[in-house]
Amino acid sequence: MSAKVRVPVREQDPKVRATNFDEVCLGYNIEEAVEEAQRCLGCKKPRCVEGCPVSVDIPGFIQKVKEKDIEGAAKAIAKNSSLPAVCGRVCPQETQCEGVCIVGIKNEPVSIGKLERFVADWSRENNVNLSETEPKKDAKVAVIGSGPAGLACAGDLAKKGYTVKIFEAMHEPGGVLTYGIPEFRLPKSGVVQPEIENIKKLGVELETNVIVGRTITIEQLQDEGYNAIFIGSGAGLPSFMGIPGENANGVFSANEYLTRVNLMKAYKADYDTPIRSGKRVVTVGGGNVAMDSARTALRLGSESYIVYRRSEKELPARIEEVHHAKEEGVVFHTLTNPKEILVDETGNVRGMVLVKMELGEPDDSGRRRPIEIKGSEFEIEADTVIMSLGTSPNPLISSTTKGLEVNKRKCIVADESGHTTIDGVYAGGDIVTGAATVISAMGAGRKAAASIDEYLKENVLNKN
Repeated sequence: MSAKVRVPVREQDPKVRATNFDEVCLGYNIEEAVEEAQRCLGCKKPRCVEGCPVSVDIPGFIQKVKEKDIEGAAKAIAKNSSLPAVCGRVCPQETQCEGVCIVGIKNEPVSIGKLERFVADWSRENNVNLSETEPKKDAKVAVIGSGPAGLACAGDLAKKGYTVKIFEAMHEPGGVLTYGIPEFRLPKSGVVQPEIENIKKLGVELETNVIVGRTITIEQLQDEGYNAIFIGSGAGLPSFMGIPGENANGVFSANEYLTRVNLMKAYKADYDTPIRSGKRVVTVGGGNVAMDSARTALRLGSESYIVYRRSEKELPARIEEVHHAKEEGVVFHTLTNPKEILVDETGNVRGMVLVKMELGEPDDSGRRRPIEIKGSEFEIEADTVIMSLGTSPNPLISSTTKGLEVNKRKCIVADESGHTTIDGVYAGGDIVTGAATVISAMGAGRKAAASIDEYLKENVLNKN
């Protein structure tokens, strides 16, 4: 019989962590990991694997943990995931693998994410070699973007023996892992960079400061002899509400705010990166990015508030992130929506006009639609506003590539396997779906890699 309650994971004290950018969750040690692994039933038809977008052999790796064969566990995960230390930290396991865990029907589900994190961290600390590849194949692939989709695609293709090169627009690789998710959730030097190094050890070449659509085009990459191309450039174009005062000094998109802090290290005194973090910061939105923004503002010394138009039950952020934000002191104004940003005579934010909301019938997303309560407007003070309302793809690549079809949201049109409307060109992740999760982008990258493998075998390798 497995224990009913999962082994608790150690965390920094909320009052302490609210003042620093060190990782909140401290993870399992080997004794805790083995104890938690014992709760897994090793199902013959594991629903957890079906719930994982990259199909990790979850019972297989957990069995290795039970046996204290952590290197074996790392190798079992590596067959399907190129970023286990990342996924163990930021995946919404509660709605995926853990959400369908058999143990979770009557008791708490197995802590799959924390076990994956433990294995990945152990393998990094113990220099486990995860760079086995098939013999070299005479074909090369260009991958655009070094975020989760691009890294997953590049890793799988390199394992199959292809020559792969990633082109990244930023000066640091990692995409949203580097510029979007804060240090206290996903350390850059300790977690993200080593995972990228593991992919480079497979033979993947990575070039930064290359803006496809400006520095080089898709057609030029084809002319340079790339037999297939994967576009995984994400969705980095922020959305705004279109309300009065949005152009005031002190209004940020969450993208800009988090990029300044995460990629450009604005939270460090020895980095000369300008960042505005006033006395009172209001973040508009309820997703993980909103939680990241609000918790970052808190750590920069501000009073931090979340304004969200639906109820707490409808918050799209992970339960764990909402719980951590509340523990740390972020104040939530739910069923509330901004109507205007108030601006002082110098053009700076001085406050907001908010209105109370109530929930009506469900909309297209399945969530109940928020409706404004007339006459319920009220003002609050604020000197910084962060808009976290989702993002859409930058149209640079699609507008400079003939024959590449996009939909009305400017997302590239691709089928389930990643095929676009151009032969040999594939796409996946946020550039296709709009803003989504790290793991769903990785799943799309893996599917595209499998399709590219088939395409190259049929159209390139068999003709050489």
